[in-house]
Amino acid sequence: MLKVENINVFYGNIHAVKDLSFEVSEGEIVSLIGANGAGKSTILKTVSGVLRSKTGSVSFLGQDISSLAPHLIVRRGLAHVPEGRRVFLQMSVQENLEMGSYTQKKSAVSAGLEDVYSRFPRLLERRKQIAGTLSGGEQQMLAMGRALMSRPKLMVLDEPSMGLAPLLVAQIFEIIKELNRAGTTILLVEQNAQMALSVAGRGYVLETGAIIKADAASDLLDDEAVKKAYLGG
Repeated sequence: MLKVENINVFYGNIHAVKDLSFEVSEGEIVSLIGANGAGKSTILKTVSGVLRSKTGSVSFLGQDISSLAPHLIVRRGLAHVPEGRRVFLQMSVQENLEMGSYTQKKSAVSAGLEDVYSRFPRLLERRKQIAGTLSGGEQQMLAMGRALMSRPKLMVLDEPSMGLAPLLVAQIFEIIKELNRAGTTILLVEQNAQMALSVAGRGYVLETGAIIKADAASDLLDDEAVKKAYLGG
């Protein structure tokens, strides 16, 4: 479904991502783990068209999307839930969700809202509330719901547990698993490596912009070096 080949991404003179390649197959949850500054968010921004690679390519559903604008990539079926949620703070919950449906026909918006509200009952309760007054967990649900309004085939999630209490973290990860069971492929970046690998089928370990390990998530959870570096073992 997603194939990233030999990308190199720079911030000025800083070489943030180095000769990196990986892929995600349809129906998978794939996690990228690594320390702060390893290049995880940069990779997701490159996949979704926010940043450009100097080399290589990003292919989605068999077509090269490396040069496409982000909104055109969304139209292809790839939605990015950014780090920090980035909801429209002055808009209501429902207005935020409707903003996520701009790639869809007007006739599909009601069905999209119904689907999101069924998955996130809290958002239904808060649908008229201004997004900036929501809790962190509610804003994360809203960011995910807004992405779902575009009916993505692949959802790219950047640090969905950031700043959340443990109970809410568990709830968000249950939602991620449910979305996957319902047919959405997931590419997940997450500082909480234990949680990320516990829901994923495969994982990639990043260090200073390069992949240093790639394996089944269960094997990475048992890997002594991974345990020591990222799992507190």
